[in-house]
Amino acid sequence: MVVYLDNAATTPLEPEVLAAYTAALAVVGNPASIHGHGQRAKRMLEESREGLAEVVGCEPVEVVFTSGGTEAINFALKGLYWARNRDGARPAIAFPAGEHHATTDSLEWLEQHEDAELIEIALDEQARVAPGAFRDALERTGERMALATVIWANNEVGTIQPVSELSAVAQEHGVPLHLDAVGALGAVPIDFEAVGAAAMSLSAHKIGGPVGVGALVLSRGATVVPLLHGGGQQRRVRSGTQDVAGAVAFATAARLAQDRLEADRVRMTALRERLIAGVLEIDPSAVLRGASGSARLPGNAHFTFPGCDGDSLLFLLDMAGVSVSTGSACTAGVSELSHVLLGMGVSESDARGALRMTLGHSSDDTDVDAFLSALPTALEQARRAGHSSRRPLLGR
Repeated sequence: MVVYLDNAATTPLEPEVLAAYTAALAVVGNPASIHGHGQRAKRMLEESREGLAEVVGCEPVEVVFTSGGTEAINFALKGLYWARNRDGARPAIAFPAGEHHATTDSLEWLEQHEDAELIEIALDEQARVAPGAFRDALERTGERMALATVIWANNEVGTIQPVSELSAVAQEHGVPLHLDAVGALGAVPIDFEAVGAAAMSLSAHKIGGPVGVGALVLSRGATVVPLLHGGGQQRRVRSGTQDVAGAVAFATAARLAQDRLEADRVRMTALRERLIAGVLEIDPSAVLRGASGSARLPGNAHFTFPGCDGDSLLFLLDMAGVSVSTGSACTAGVSELSHVLLGMGVSESDARGALRMTLGHSSDDTDVDAFLSALPTALEQARRAGHSSRRPLLGR
């Protein structure tokens, strides 16, 4: 039996999504073409745009399909920055510590190549962004602030941010806010119009859809400089022949996730709490990281285990047939300490023992049982091995 507890990295493709995807792949036609084949493809594309818009509470025209969450985040941050800082008067960008690498790497690029001034906002010990701290950052920077960005639900420790409050602060100061909602979609209710952000990034493969499909929800009132240039498709802000099959699959996955949102929340919260209780019974020294209760993603359980490496635990559990992670899957396979945990004030020594278990739509009690059964032996062997050196090996 192979147990999959890494749904925050990617989720199994839903059978209904696969069926819709493969059926759409068989349709011939470029949606930009004016003949019958093209118009049929365009109709499928626009119906998918409408379906996704209905799920996330925006207008269809505000949905810009992308190649994934990473492109959507790059597009939002760079596009908003270039538009707002055309004259060099608004070089500052506010962001909380512990954002996803798609955000932090984009911001570092803007700092190095576009002279952006990065204003980091501290997290509390549960990885929350306090609206007061957010307000202070915007007030200190004043008219020099180009934009702000916040992850809706932390991809490592599962903490859900008070996005409505943060958006209200941003609107009060006239600062466009981008929300990374990749981890929030399908886990919490999303209403883009009600929240009032300028932009929001989404990804299909976190909700039972295919890899390589995402979207940027871009408010009608937001002004961006395009990241890609070409045929001017999608409001002239994102050029390129549009992926009709990907859009169909994304919209199907979003509808399924929306339909079962409350049932999944109840079911996965119960599984999560059972997993957390089991871990603490096995190892009382383990520390649950992130927020608790409803302020945490229903399927997220993130622990640090003193005296052992998370990498060791991951490999030992993998050998036992249980797939988990030590944090984000988006760091190109490089083993490094979690910047999220360090941003929460966790020591480097404690951060080395991080392990993340994330449940999904296919998870059940047998998965939790298998994990808890394999954990004691993995912990014993990992602690026996102790901490490994992360220093590079020198040549002989």
